[in-house]
Amino acid sequence: MQALGTCPGSVRTAPVTPRIHWKWNLPKMTRQAFAPYQCLATDLLKYLPSDQNDGSHDLAHIQRVWVNAHRIQRVEGGDLEILLAATVLHDCVAVEKHSPLRGQASTLSANKAASVLAEMGWPSGRVEQVVHAIKTHSYSAGFEPLTREACILQDSDRLDAIGAVGIARCFYVAGRMGSALYDVENPFAQQRAYQDGAYAIEHFQTKLLKLASGFKTQEGARLAAERHTRLETFLTQFMDEITGAG
Repeated sequence: MQALGTCPGSVRTAPVTPRIHWKWNLPKMTRQAFAPYQCLATDLLKYLPSDQNDGSHDLAHIQRVWVNAHRIQRVEGGDLEILLAATVLHDCVAVEKHSPLRGQASTLSANKAASVLAEMGWPSGRVEQVVHAIKTHSYSAGFEPLTREACILQDSDRLDAIGAVGIARCFYVAGRMGSALYDVENPFAQQRAYQDGAYAIEHFQTKLLKLASGFKTQEGARLAAERHTRLETFLTQFMDEITGAG
């Protein structure tokens, strides 16, 4: 099947009229990062929020998720075009982490993706595959992925939340939220619940260290195990340094 979009020979039955324009003119290297669907990616990126200022959910995040998805797909199979569309649009509605709408972010993005792809002339069945993958990728939403592509997208997005990049993103988000690095008086959170909204390092316990056990594909789980080890190593070193043990 040919990619839907602006590439030569592509199919379009409705005009594309982006209502929100991506703020970057994509350089050649960035376009190539989405190969073999760089033309489709260029079309879809026009629909991402122009005022996005969250460095944990920016173009670089989308590229990393695509690299993960492509890597898993080579082992697990699945429709690469569906994966590309779902990857580019999976955060097409920006919702801040502390927003009360955070749990609805994936549904809001899925609904917008449905409109975008329908306007581009995608068949309804393929639109639904993308919508399902986007809706079920979110950790906070708690939806179960039921297709291979949805499982791959969920795994690919969660891979970016663990390992070295996941650690960097954790502290970046904590800084944006005004959180402290750790609780000076009680760094091990003894006799109290973890408070990851107040202390960045406690996000490891509330979420990051839980992710590796929930991967849906064998290849995703293999990659997650490697990154989980990096989380554990960093956490041990961090606690050693702040307590004077290392």
